[in-house]
Amino acid sequence: MRKPVAALFIAIFLVTAPALAATRLLETGSSLLYPLMNLWVAAYQAHHGDVEITTQSTGSGTGISQAIAGVAQIGASDAYMPDAKMHDTPMLNIPLAISAQQVNYNIPGLSGHLNLSGPVLAAIYSGQITYWDDPRIKEINHELGRELPHATIVPIHRSDGSGDTFIFSQYLSKSTPAWSSGAGYGTTISWPAVATAVGAQGNAGMVQTCSATRYCIAYIGISYINETDHAGLGYAALENRDGRFVLPTTTTISAAAHELDAQTPPDERISLIFAPGEDSYPIINYEYAIVKPDQPDAATRDALKAFLDWALSPDGGQMASFLDQVHFLPLPEGVSRLSRGQVARIH
Repeated sequence: MRKPVAALFIAIFLVTAPALAATRLLETGSSLLYPLMNLWVAAYQAHHGDVEITTQSTGSGTGISQAIAGVAQIGASDAYMPDAKMHDTPMLNIPLAISAQQVNYNIPGLSGHLNLSGPVLAAIYSGQITYWDDPRIKEINHELGRELPHATIVPIHRSDGSGDTFIFSQYLSKSTPAWSSGAGYGTTISWPAVATAVGAQGNAGMVQTCSATRYCIAYIGISYINETDHAGLGYAALENRDGRFVLPTTTTISAAAHELDAQTPPDERISLIFAPGEDSYPIINYEYAIVKPDQPDAATRDALKAFLDWALSPDGGQMASFLDQVHFLPLPEGVSRLSRGQVARIH
């Protein structure tokens, strides 16, 4: 018996019709946010086959630039955009999570955690302190003073445009007036000329360079703590605004965030560095998605908004199963509400 012509046509169409192409999104930028983005994207795409998200660890400076240029839909950044750039190209600066930064070092045989302050770090990175047994380091490390070697310090800094540089140099600026009036802060800065200084690209490059360089010091995003521990690198207790030396823990990062989250403005561009409070860790930050408010087409707009809403959801990207793996904290509800409001502005 013959099939009806219409039924035959439908059968042929279903077999031969091409599958609808997935909407493509590009996320690029922060190497600190990169490990979390990879976790998020893998989980999201497993249930959303209609979107294809590519992630790239290129540094916050590149992420911001490519988002502004429209090359990337998400510019991942540890730094918010400054007023001057916002004036030229208004963008959405959307916090996705709370992160922190370690100050690591490679000092063979040293036990415990060094105490380091903003002024001491500024002196190291400006070449005023050149040896690990300098009196200014020993003064704040009474218990470890005898273990500190007379070895030349090798300060390592990021060679790419970096949100990690932004928050580290902001800590130096807020704690040390001489640094603020000199090198200052930014995703790229003019580092003082130090003969032993070394540049490295990305957090992965910082870990690799520090692990291969005895007596170095480096600033590395906390999402790489498993790598720094595996490499045997020490990490410091940093002096906070209240004059206490604290390690980067869930408690101290939460304490700092709690001090400042209520001050977060509607556009969410705020520094969380050097927060008050005796338990506050001094280098924490929002991890930002830098996004154009106007997208080129409805498919891109809808896919971008859906992914960001999922990333901000307590049942999605904010779950501990994701954040704990990279030692991040979820956004407080008030900040999350602001972020969701910014996502709603994408059109």
